[in-house]
Amino acid sequence: MTTNIRKVKANDLDLKDRLVHINRVTKVTKGGRTFSFSAVVVVGNQDGVVGYGLGKAKEVVTAIAKGVEDAKKNLVKIPILKGTIPHEQYAKYGGASVFIKPASHGTGVKAGGAMRAVLESVGITDVLSKSKGSSNPHNLVKATINALLELRDARTVAMHRGISLSKVFNG
Repeated sequence: MTTNIRKVKANDLDLKDRLVHINRVTKVTKGGRTFSFSAVVVVGNQDGVVGYGLGKAKEVVTAIAKGVEDAKKNLVKIPILKGTIPHEQYAKYGGASVFIKPASHGTGVKAGGAMRAVLESVGITDVLSKSKGSSNPHNLVKATINALLELRDARTVAMHRGISLSKVFNG
């Protein structure tokens, strides 16, 4: 896939981070219980760039900060067409399956939880989506980004096929 072509650097982007999920993990030792936290974070500039990261630490704030730093290293560019996606797409990661479909202007983001965080961070304003299978936020975020990475706009399709843009639409 063309994932390495779509990689983006976080140098001068105005990125906003969204916390998707925090998980508290307990380790029981002879001295008592030790708590640690893991945080799944999504960052995006709401203009076609999105990334996700996982941070682990003994404190929540530190875990979120580590997640944001990890997310900034995994930024990708997504094609957005008038606030929605170019075509419908299905993707899977682990046990989580997602289906996203373009919607007309004014529909809003019809998605839940982890999918909503990713779609809003990338800048999509109108989309219909369905999550099937596992509701694990880690896998849902990865499945949603996989679906977004497989999207191609008409200009990209024309370039890959070596034909004009009008020929893509008119055959």
